[in-house]
Amino acid sequence: MSAQPRSGCAINAAVEVLGDNWSLIVLRDIIFGDRRHFRELLTRNDEGIASNMLSSRLKKLVDEGLLTRAEATRGQRAEYSLTEAGIQTLPVMVALGTWGMTHRETSPELTIRSRIMADDPQLVGGLMDELRETHLGAPRPNPDEPRSSERLQAAYEAEHSAPSGHEEVFFGE
Repeated sequence: MSAQPRSGCAINAAVEVLGDNWSLIVLRDIIFGDRRHFRELLTRNDEGIASNMLSSRLKKLVDEGLLTRAEATRGQRAEYSLTEAGIQTLPVMVALGTWGMTHRETSPELTIRSRIMADDPQLVGGLMDELRETHLGAPRPNPDEPRSSERLQAAYEAEHSAPSGHEEVFFGE
């Protein structure tokens, strides 16, 4: 973890880690796109992150304890995984998405999932359990129940027929 925050304010402490232009976007792409390698994060980012910026943000997120980086042997790609702290950014992203839908101009197609998650806190909890399973190896509490990622995808498809190649929620499926 990095140095102490500038003040003891909880909001300041969070903003120092998550408040730059790219950290939450990188986490979003790992959480919702199951992009766990540098090249995937670089080439499949809709906002056009530069390679040096991505490298910097991945290092920062590892240093801050939101991601781990598995050491790659020769010929393999390093894989990034969420930590519990990284997984717990999901409700923050839902809150930011809700604020963005309410107060900023957004694309209706790209806000469907945000709206669905904002309306269903149980869905968010289930998604977090799936992330724990994928990234931490922790079994889901109710493995016989339908996966929240599948419920989210079905709700999305019910509202919008995703064109071929459209980004979907994977969660390591």
